[in-house]
Amino acid sequence: MRDFEKLQNQIGIKFNSLDLLRQSVVHRSYLNENSKFALDHNERLEFLGDAVLELVVTDYLYDNYPNPEGELTNWRSSLVNSKMLATKSHEMGLNDYLYLSRGESKDKGKAREIILANAFEALIGAIYLDQDYTIVQQFIIKHIVVELPKILENNLYIDPKSKLQEMIQEKLAVTPSYKVLEEWGPDHDRQFKIGVFLDKKQIGEGSGSSKQQGQEAAAGQALESGVWEK
Repeated sequence: MRDFEKLQNQIGIKFNSLDLLRQSVVHRSYLNENSKFALDHNERLEFLGDAVLELVVTDYLYDNYPNPEGELTNWRSSLVNSKMLATKSHEMGLNDYLYLSRGESKDKGKAREIILANAFEALIGAIYLDQDYTIVQQFIIKHIVVELPKILENNLYIDPKSKLQEMIQEKLAVTPSYKVLEEWGPDHDRQFKIGVFLDKKQIGEGSGSSKQQGQEAAAGQALESGVWEK
């Protein structure tokens, strides 16, 4: 039984429309098995929340840091990526409230992390519609922007793809390339397996809901394994 009163306490916001909060955690797959469910899935809220999240973070960075555009872009990416959003979903306990199909509810891997990241964006969209910009701005600063000092202190804003390219170019004077190894899933939930190569030698692979995410994951694996240095 989903206790949305408890979820509101965890979020720290009292909703005027509890249905907006509930809709933010409805995955499309649930409606495939429950066609008479009263609410729509959360993809439109996710679309809205993604834009609101980026605006609030961009606005904050612009107002508080005089750094060049390229640096601010990297900092913003480190704050709004799917890994960060999935982590925040876990912290709020959103996983316990998701409406999923029986098949999706059994998947605990990367697909679930993507669903959780999307649900967090949908939650932002729901807060924006139910409250106002100031409230959603405070929510994003409290839960997302708060991570910025740690990101800057540990240089976490340097994405794996950029880091790998810099290291390989410095040591080997070549540039890694990326290739789609496999793709699957419906159009609304497409998944990509990407390989990263030095010439014809594969040095890493990774998966994601976009080619960019797959490339980042592949670069991250290559950095961890260090196989390109051998």
